[in-house]
Amino acid sequence: MNAPGVISSTAPVRGRVDRDGRLVEAEPALADLHLRAGGELGGPIAVPQIAALVRLARRLGIVISRGVIAADGDNDLDLWVRAQPDGDSISLSVAGWNVRPARAPYPAPEVERTHDFLRAPADWLWETDEALRITALSSSAATALGGQSATALGQPLTRLFRLIEDEEGDLPILSAAAGQRRFDDQLAELREGGARVRLTGVPLINGNGEFSGFSGSVASLVDGKAPPAPAETESEETESSSESGAFGERLDKALRTPLDRIIASADTIRAQADGPLRSDYAEYAADIARAGRHLLALIDDLVDLQAIERADFQPLVEDVDLADVARRAAGLLAVRAADRSVSIDRPAPDHTLAALGEFRRALQILVNLIGNAVRYSPPGASVWIRAEREGAAAAVVVADQGKGIAPEDQERIFEKFERVDPNEPGGTGLGLYIARRLARAMGGDIVVDSAPGQGARFIFTLPARDDPE
Repeated sequence: MNAPGVISSTAPVRGRVDRDGRLVEAEPALADLHLRAGGELGGPIAVPQIAALVRLARRLGIVISRGVIAADGDNDLDLWVRAQPDGDSISLSVAGWNVRPARAPYPAPEVERTHDFLRAPADWLWETDEALRITALSSSAATALGGQSATALGQPLTRLFRLIEDEEGDLPILSAAAGQRRFDDQLAELREGGARVRLTGVPLINGNGEFSGFSGSVASLVDGKAPPAPAETESEETESSSESGAFGERLDKALRTPLDRIIASADTIRAQADGPLRSDYAEYAADIARAGRHLLALIDDLVDLQAIERADFQPLVEDVDLADVARRAAGLLAVRAADRSVSIDRPAPDHTLAALGEFRRALQILVNLIGNAVRYSPPGASVWIRAEREGAAAAVVVADQGKGIAPEDQERIFEKFERVDPNEPGGTGLGLYIARRLARAMGGDIVVDSAPGQGARFIFTLPARDDPE
């Protein structure tokens, strides 16, 4: 028996979703399904599985085509959904419409437990679609990938990794994809920096039993070898627990993965991915996500604090284009700035500024400075970023239109756990302390020029690099 208003057919049914997620055009079968799912004509698309594909297609800017199962009363509908970006909207083509009795969701709980086991020792996490294109990266990936993490979504997994064949000349990840099974022994090198890592993953299977990608993890290797299992290192960890950095590393490992999951779940609830939700519940979810991100930022700061205060801390010295780093940092903060109605005026695309320092640390510093400028700017304000040569130094100036900083507070803000106004929403009180320590460790500095009511100018410098004649 068919669901009301639906005829089993392979003929595609068309629709269109606007930039705000509203189903603004739909042929009768799709419109009826949308209404039965609790939606309204012209309202947000109410079929969670279709809404999720629409969001993914919009975020990646590519065509997403896969099978889904949508609940429809007491039955399930087998659908094949194709979501294609079309300007500001997403064009939908929904085929299949095969009705059958409802069945238990997939993946099974044991698959989820397997994935949790693989995630435990991970440095960061990733997911792909069936073509092994990256669809998600955990927040901790930014540390390992630098600027690459901002542009990796939608790209092949091999854009980030150089896969290494095993002793038999095979690539375990490809064998696992062909067999729709788990893998935990794919060796690879990061294309950015060449670090050796091990990839693990479990297959994602859609409701039709078809392979739809991998959910996996990345673990760093030491001298090409995996770190010892926890049972083997327990006594060593006890003996070295007093060493600088041990606490921060354990804190990072213990808390990052569960916090990533809390934030992702809260964001899903806030976005009403599974259907309409009371507005106050959506606000609660947004509060949970914000609190989770604040805790992640604190973890990042504590780990960095442990690192930079070690006597043997030494950042890399490499050729860096500070203008390019500034553009990348501004790009990472573009969404946050837009949410606050703040514009970012970044260096021109063809402008360069050669310097010596560590790319990843320079990016970290500028994300902090620009992020602060956005946070303390009023709606409608602008943040200016300029990259220029100042004698033997390469300098990036970050200027905002905020309320400014009094002269007596301008050194205090660079101290550990210090904030001018603790009652204001903001960071952990470690960001500027860490940023200045990093800048000075690379032979540069950070200074501030400000007055109350006149905004603030932060100047980040590194040693300039003279191009060979």
